Amino acid sequence: MRAVLQRVRSARVSVEGETVGEISGGLMILLGVEEKDTTRECDFLAEKTANLRIFEDDQGKMNRSLLDVKGQILVVSQFTLYGDARKGRRPSFVRAARPETAIPLYERFVDKLREQGILVETGRFGADMLVSIENDGPVTILLDTDEILPKGGNANV
Repeated sequence: MRAVLQRVRSARVSVEGETVGEISGGLMILLGVEEKDTTRECDFLAEKTANLRIFEDDQGKMNRSLLDVKGQILVVSQFTLYGDARKGRRPSFVRAARPETAIPLYERFVDKLREQGILVETGRFGADMLVSIENDGPVTILLDTDEILPKGGNANV
């Protein structure tokens, strides 16, 4: 799984002029699911996201997590995070999971965040969405479970 986390003051997603998700501050997350992903990657990424210390403390250092600041999350599905543009001029998306794989993992990711007491809003899976954000910082972090999830054993976040 891949997630682009953007620290935001506000974020909103709309479909055909209707707002379907909106937050007042926290993280905007673009989430991509790869065909080989499982619940292991999903659970690890949700825990890592909630506890990642990218919010400022009283000294201005990034030392607080989303849980610490009681922030909110807007999650938008983004299959194009698995676009491969190494060859030619048109990206290939063959690594992106098909909806029958991606939707349950996307929903589980959202549920795992909510289980931690986080207010989570979402886009509409597979829809053409318009996303509006007000970056804070800006702070943008890329998390890729292929790079950060330990192979086998327990994962320490």
